[in-house]
Formats: sequence, structure tokens, C-alpha cells
Amino acid sequence: MKIDDAAAHLEALGNPTRLKIYRILVRAGEEGMAVGRLQARLDIAASTLSHHLKGLVAVGLVTQTREGTTLVCHTNYNMMRGLIEY
Repeated sequence: MKIDDAAAHLEALGNPTRLKIYRILVRAGEEGMAVGRLQARLDIAASTLSHHLKGLVAVGLVTQTREGTTLVCHTNYNMMRGLIEY
């Protein structure tokens, strides 16, 4: 991992709300968590959650898949391991 990539990942996790989101998703495991469930768990507005998820997705720490009409967020464990190893 390059230093600029590591800095971008750490910057994304430097926000308390994004860190809470990431922590919940890491604990959710490989199955991930639906955005609606994540929103209920955090008790934040949908637009706020969307904004923070966008930041985590942009740096590759989180991926999203669509399962029917449900958007599910997953931790990118390979990226997480790379950051930890860095």
C-alpha cells in the first residue's frame, strides 16, 4: 500500500460517524448489513448515512451490493488487512 492510499483510508476513518459505521460493518462479518438496518442502528438521517458511506466506499474500505431492492454494505477485508499491515 502506498502512503497516499493509507492516508486516504485513515482520513476516512478519522470521522467519528464513519468510524462507527465501519466498526458496525466489521462486526457484521462477511454477510454485511442492509443500509436500512445500519441507519436504524445508528439512529441518523438517511442523507447523513449516505454521505458517510460514500466516503468509505470512495476509498475502498466498504463495498455495496444490491440484493433485490435492498442495498447491503460490506467491509472490504482485504483493504482493511492491507491498511493494518501498512
